[in-house]
Amino acid sequence: MTEEPCPCGSGRAFAACCGPCLAGAVAAPTAEALMRSRYAAYARGDMDYLERTLLPRKRAGFSAEATRAWCGDVLWTGLDVVRTEGGGPDDETGLVEFVAHYVKAGEPMALHEVSRFRKKGGHWFYVDGLAGDDGAAAAPAPEAPRGAAVGRNSPCPCGSGKKYKRCCG
Repeated sequence: MTEEPCPCGSGRAFAACCGPCLAGAVAAPTAEALMRSRYAAYARGDMDYLERTLLPRKRAGFSAEATRAWCGDVLWTGLDVVRTEGGGPDDETGLVEFVAHYVKAGEPMALHEVSRFRKKGGHWFYVDGLAGDDGAAAAPAPEAPRGAAVGRNSPCPCGSGKKYKRCCG
């Protein structure tokens, strides 16, 4: 029997990669590992993990129901890590730039984001993210398809480069 591959694209089995993080058995050792495990959580619909790994002071703005509804027709198709800054086992902060590929309502899309992470009490947490690479040679944010609902974590269709929830949402 073949083991299920991890959605994060590491090439490892889910049970040996992000699975233990999502199950709460181990903490992500780096900011990149946390980002990859959060991608896996989106791909698997694990809203509890997404909330648990969000910086505590940011949790009030998280809606598992809204996120689940937005992800209802999403097929996550791949993850590319573009770069990391800091975020190692001995660091307290880190940045991870990535492109998450998905298909929503039958249309291929991508989220290009630079995410900030912070370690508190020995555990990494997601702080926030900006579309593109924080303004330096940023790729244009993908436009929302006409007539499609914009998710709270999608790039804002106004073109600001911010997530919809932090801009026009």
